[in-house]
Amino acid sequence: MSKEIKVGLLALVAIAALVIGYNFLRGSNVLSSDHTYYATYPKVDGLNVGALVALNGIKVGQVKSMELQPDKGNSVRVALELQKDIVVGDSTTASLGGSLLGSKGITLTLGKNSKNFSGGEEIRTVTPSGIADAFQAKALPVLDTVGATLAHINGFLNKDAQTNIQGTLQGARASTEALQKLIVANQANVALITRNLAQMSTALNKTTGKLDKIAVNFGQLSDSLKSAPVGPALRRLNSTLADAQTTVQSLNTALSDQKGSMGRLLHDSTLYNNLAATTASSNDLLLDLKANPKRYVHFSVFGGGKDKSKVETTKKPDGSTTTEVKKVETTSIGK
Repeated sequence: MSKEIKVGLLALVAIAALVIGYNFLRGSNVLSSDHTYYATYPKVDGLNVGALVALNGIKVGQVKSMELQPDKGNSVRVALELQKDIVVGDSTTASLGGSLLGSKGITLTLGKNSKNFSGGEEIRTVTPSGIADAFQAKALPVLDTVGATLAHINGFLNKDAQTNIQGTLQGARASTEALQKLIVANQANVALITRNLAQMSTALNKTTGKLDKIAVNFGQLSDSLKSAPVGPALRRLNSTLADAQTTVQSLNTALSDQKGSMGRLLHDSTLYNNLAATTASSNDLLLDLKANPKRYVHFSVFGGGKDKSKVETTKKPDGSTTTEVKKVETTSIGK
């Protein structure tokens, strides 16, 4: 065999391998015995050659090719390569759908066939509305409403309203500038307030430390009170209170009893009358002593004075008076 023949055969083998490899990379197996069917869709947004063809969620084939048909309203004819053991017929439908991630695929739905296909036939298609279509259908009325609302707002905002709004915005801008100037002018005060706040925070931190110590002291005091013999002290206090109560009851009994000394002092009027009479006599005596001191005290400078007498008048509790004459000795003072 000449070299030219060998080179030609090698070139044919390389071309065949290239075609087979290219088709394999596109998802089509040239050497497979799978059956090819066709499905026509108005549009196949996102569907690619080699896309999944599934039955009940299981891959049973793939998209072999796609062809645009200008003579049929630019519809797309899709070639479906299915496994040979998949039986399709006149009741089978091919639904074009996609996932939330955007990948498209075709789902087969089998039914009771009156006629089975052997390959090359056209399968009925179903194109359900996608998420984008549903969103567009819902969003269009809302967008129309928003557009109408904006038109009303534009109609409301006439020249006068726009002028007022511009004036309001200018006033707000002027207020903002004034506020900025005020802040700049009071930067020193703001810095002072900041320093005061820092000092206050430091003082609060120190106070917090002291409060922690106080809390620890209270905890120790609570522990001490808990361990202290409070029970015996309370029992002694109760006993002391009981003794005091008994003493008070005895004192009340003694004061209420008119036969005893305390009772007589409180309930017998004779003692009160005697005390009143004695007080009155003492007052009369003092008055008489101030008025007539010579009647009670006599001084003789040269001695040898005569004995004199004095008269005492005593008022009794019953109102009667008694008069008594007493001698008064004279005291002599020598030279």
